[in-house]
Amino acid sequence: MSDEKKPIWIVGITGASGMPYALRLLDILEGVCEEVHVVFSEAAIRVLHEEQGVKIKPSRLAAEQLIERESRRMFFYDNKDIGAAIASGSFLTEGMVIVPCSMGTLGAVANGLCQNLIHRAADVVLKEGRRLVIVPRETPLSAIHLRNMLALSEMQTRIVPAMPGFYQRPKILEDIVDMMVMKILDQMGIHRELVPRWGRDRDEKKGRVLARSSELFSLYSPDQE
Repeated sequence: MSDEKKPIWIVGITGASGMPYALRLLDILEGVCEEVHVVFSEAAIRVLHEEQGVKIKPSRLAAEQLIERESRRMFFYDNKDIGAAIASGSFLTEGMVIVPCSMGTLGAVANGLCQNLIHRAADVVLKEGRRLVIVPRETPLSAIHLRNMLALSEMQTRIVPAMPGFYQRPKILEDIVDMMVMKILDQMGIHRELVPRWGRDRDEKKGRVLARSSELFSLYSPDQE
């Protein structure tokens, strides 16, 4: 519906590998959200440089450097600013996604340690009963990592490990990124078909096979003898 209220989301980006997921997600959210509130950790700034070649000071972060266009919907915060708007439960949002989520951030959130703005914003989302989606990117996983994930899962956190599927037969790297971002968006309640969903192309092929079978059957139908 055109008059449907657009959501407001917080996006935390931490120092795990997986920056393409974060940037593609920001690209999509900027087009569908009323507001997108973004926090990079200090380590994420380094990963942004290592994986995307973008070297920038945290204070200079802007949409143009990340999604290659200006935006009045995207707001950036200093991760040290524990008193920012998103650190309060009175600041209304749909929820928060942390992508990629480092094991350090995961552990802090799972145990209620509010050492920076990302931790605090996630803590607020949990206490307010809003939607928290985390995208851990680490392998192999230790027992500590798994226990922390279980603790968050028991608090109704949506855990979406960065494990892209290949049933859509990706041809380029962007297809793999889109597969993962579509999974993240689904858990946020934002549904976009960035790649073919399982069964969609199969149903289409089945329809073509049935149509062809019907055609062949009509060629040999007794009515035409």
